Amino acid sequence: MYITVEEAAELLSVSPAYVENLIMQRKIRALHDGEQYLIYKEQFNTHFEQLEKYKILVDELASEPIPEDMDVKDED
Repeated sequence: MYITVEEAAELLSVSPAYVENLIMQRKIRALHDGEQYLIYKEQFNTHFEQLEKYKILVDELASEPIPEDMDVKDED
């Protein structure tokens, strides 16, 4: 399924100008039909999968308890 630049910007939560810039840098593959760019939506699946893995990792790190400091109970 192909989407427009505006739809891709909404999907990625960025501005349409930024998406066009990524297209010009060839970081996003797109087709130009003479009037507008069309972007294949499935190319973002890996991006969203990596984001989900990163969110899970951050949640795991945030929920890990802070170990007690060994020096706190030391009375000299």
